[in-house]
Formats: sequence, C-alpha cells, structure tokens
Amino acid sequence: MQADKTVFGRTSNSVTRRGFLSGLKSLSVLLGAEIVYGQFMPAGLIPAAFAQSDSPFSIKGKDGLTVLNDRPINAETPAHLLDDAVTPASRFFVRNNGIMPENPDANTWTLTIEGESAAQTKTFTLDELKSQFKHYTYQLTVECGGNGRAEFSPAATGNQWTTGAVGCPSWTGVRLKDVLKAVGVKDDAVYIGYYGDDQHLSRTPGKAAISRGVPINKAMEDESLIAWAMNDAPLPLVNGYPLRLVFGGWPASTSGKWLKKIVIRNQVHDGAKMLGKAYRTPCKPVAPGAKVADEDMCIIEAMPVKSLITFPKSGTTQALSTPLEVRGHAWCGNSSVEKVYTSIDFGQTWQQASLTRPKNRHAWQHFKTKITFPQAGYYEVWAKAEDESGKAQPMVLPGWNPKGYLNNACHRIAVSVTA
Repeated sequence: MQADKTVFGRTSNSVTRRGFLSGLKSLSVLLGAEIVYGQFMPAGLIPAAFAQSDSPFSIKGKDGLTVLNDRPINAETPAHLLDDAVTPASRFFVRNNGIMPENPDANTWTLTIEGESAAQTKTFTLDELKSQFKHYTYQLTVECGGNGRAEFSPAATGNQWTTGAVGCPSWTGVRLKDVLKAVGVKDDAVYIGYYGDDQHLSRTPGKAAISRGVPINKAMEDESLIAWAMNDAPLPLVNGYPLRLVFGGWPASTSGKWLKKIVIRNQVHDGAKMLGKAYRTPCKPVAPGAKVADEDMCIIEAMPVKSLITFPKSGTTQALSTPLEVRGHAWCGNSSVEKVYTSIDFGQTWQQASLTRPKNRHAWQHFKTKITFPQAGYYEVWAKAEDESGKAQPMVLPGWNPKGYLNNACHRIAVSVTA
C-alpha cells in the first residue's frame, strides 16, 4: 500500500477500501505475520507496529521522555513508561510555552491576588501560603489539550503529541478557593486568570508567554489547587517550581506554572492564548480542513473520556499458549469512567476489563484484563473507555478541528503472537 505521508500510523491521504484490502497481504509480509481480523481493520489505517519509536530524549530530572520541541522545551512520555498508578515526577510530560525562569527562589517567591472582582489586592509569600491555609493532597490527571494531535488529518499545526502528554501525579498545596476567599471575591466574578514568571520567546518585557484561566466555579472546586509539591517533593523546575496551579480534568494549559499572579475577573479572561483559536475548538462540527472563523471557536473546558494501554509495550511478542495481561489507565474530565473494553479484532467484538474507582475526583482509574488469541499472527489490542453518562471513545478519530485538540480515539498497541 502506497501513501504520500504517514502521521502516527495513519495515512494523510485517502485510501480506498478495495485498495486497502488488496494491500493486507503486503502489510502482513512486512510485519512477518498474518494480520488476524485484518478484514475489519479500518481503511486508511497503518498497523501500529509501524508507528513505534524508541528515540529517547534526556531532560534533567526526567527519564525516557521524547522531545517534540526544544524552543520551548516540550516532551512526552512513551505509553509504556506511564504504567505506574501514580505518575513519577521523572515521567511527567513537559509542556512549556515560553522560557522558564532560570533560578527561581522559593524563599523570596510571592503570589499576588488582584483584579476587578477582587475585594482587595493581597500578596503572599510561599511560607505564608503554607502557614495560613490548610494543606491538601490530591491525585489529579493533567493532560495537554493537544495530546494526540499527530493523528489528525489534515495535519494540525503545533507540537505533534502522540499519546504521552498526560500524567496523574499526587499534588500537594492549598485550595485555590481558600486563598481567593481570604482576599475576597466580589459577586460579579466570572473568571480567574493567571500570570507566571516564564518569559515570552521574544523576551519582550511585559509580554506574557501564556496567561489563561478557568471560570470561577472551576476555581472554587475542592480539588483546584495552588501546589508546591509533586509526589511529596518540590515541583520539578520544568513543571512549575516553586508554585503552580493544578486543575484536574481540564486542559493542562489552565494549570499555570511558575505562578506569580492570579486575577479575579468580571469577564472571561483575555490573556495570552485565551483568544483566537488557541485552546478552542469549533462550536459546531466542521469538515476536515475547513476554515473556521475565530468567533465560531469555543473555549475548551473539560477533557473527553480517554484510555491508555500502558502494558505491554506496543510491538511485544506473545506466545499463543499464554494469555496476555493488558493494563492501563482511563480518565474523564468532569466525571469518572464507568467501563473499559478491549478488542483484538478492530472493534468487531469487545470484552470488558476490570476497572478501579478513582482515588479522588479527577484522578485516573486503572484497568486490566487478560486476552487469549485464537491463532498465531499480528494483532492490535484496542482500548475503549466509557464515562458515567454513556459517552465512549471513538474508534479512530473524533471530529477534526484546526488546532488538533481533544483527540480521544481508542489507543492501540501491536502484538505479534507466535505458535
């Protein structure tokens, strides 16, 4: 099968069903095994085995991440390195928009709360935050809004994340709502916005690299934190040391790093990367490749239901006589996951996996199952999560959007079964 371009295992041009089926034999030869259930494989799909990459990138304090961009630094975690129930700091992805502060000093760090809907302007040192407010620890799922962008066709601009811009560490800090209430929130409050100590790539004084936020009701959730620790240790520098926001279940761009200022707004926050098409999707579905006016784009809020197979690593070889253990995580932005299923026949049949309850609201859940295979050959194991309202992941791709956000297509791994 010929294709002009491949993007994370999917062709960027259309492939006819007839042409695809005629190419199965060639694909099987390349794989070295028959593609079992190949007749059900969606047209235009390249086997997951061809999408593997073992190229590591080294970032201080990180282990095994793959770099996508170095100005600013952005790196994701291969799926098989996200197998831990609680994501280690060394495996948590890096998503930066600007230039990190070089040597932030926790001893002199301050956070200012102000804005049109703040009853007063107040500044806290880090020590004052720790001493004046009760501490809370939650395990919270943080995922980049563009996670999975590499799969969209036509291609969307931006970092070509595959599946690894997500993690669920344990975060410790104070509730944002406690700090806001201590300052005073006026009745007309609509939104909060943040400002960090990172610089714009141009290094233009006063120009923010990113300044986003959330509606006031999200800010007031119990699990919305001003955090200084990840997994009971100070935040890694690349992930916001010494202070950051954490909003579980919403795009990671709302969880501002190197936090210096929070503004309580009487309108939707209009900071850097809040306008235009940034972190927005079309308010109504559009055709792939369509041009969408800025005024027809809506701000992303809760992330969609999603799952990730973390064991085994894609490309594994398995003996036919031995059941294959499969495990991973599932999560949902505003609720919890109700069911997770796996399939080995490209979605023709599904079997339900066992699923844990979340440790707390906005924490991911863990699934596992054992799979037996009917014969030797090439297989793909697919995972599909379904939330409490019955919304499930699409098998291949959700609706296209110009910036490649919110791809929650089923995750899949390649398995070679030998006799």
